[in-house]
Amino acid sequence: MTQPTENRQPTPAPHPVSTLLHDGELAAQLRFGAEGVWDAHRLNSMFHNNIPSSLVEFIENLPFFFIATANTAGECDCSFRGREHNIAGQPYPLTKVLDSKTLIFPDYRGNRLYNSLGNIIVNGHIGMLFIDFQSSTRVRLNGQAEIVETQSAYADIWPLAQRYVRVTTEQVYGNCKSRIPHMQLVPPADSELHDN
Repeated sequence: MTQPTENRQPTPAPHPVSTLLHDGELAAQLRFGAEGVWDAHRLNSMFHNNIPSSLVEFIENLPFFFIATANTAGECDCSFRGREHNIAGQPYPLTKVLDSKTLIFPDYRGNRLYNSLGNIIVNGHIGMLFIDFQSSTRVRLNGQAEIVETQSAYADIWPLAQRYVRVTTEQVYGNCKSRIPHMQLVPPADSELHDN
């Protein structure tokens, strides 16, 4: 008698180390005595190519994050992104995770240099760093960014935004807590809520 087979999804084959780390990272590990520390199993368990559901609330509810972008020559820029507040002092969301591969964040009025947006126009690679200094937790997200210029597209979430940046994730992973200072957040004063 034939035994019924369970309807299981096949376990995907792990990505090889060479596709998870680039040549520079591999060379640095060799040069600094860490070759072989990160095998394919450990890297595959750490790196995700989508946003795990367990991280959605963490990413959306932080008051700020940092982004890194670069131009076509590889010259980098790092920028701070924070929440805007409504007239009652309530914060708008920092980001919105649209699905497991996509998140979006608002672009507010600034100094009009457009350092980050200018880089994204010519080079869509973006790195995002989310840190909760109260719990000493950090998450990195790397992906491809594009600018959404239709101001009304997400005005129901961010009515003060001038445009938005949509990010398709390629790599999401947590980082160790080492050397993250423990800090408490202080609510902004009324005068700080609407500087621009």
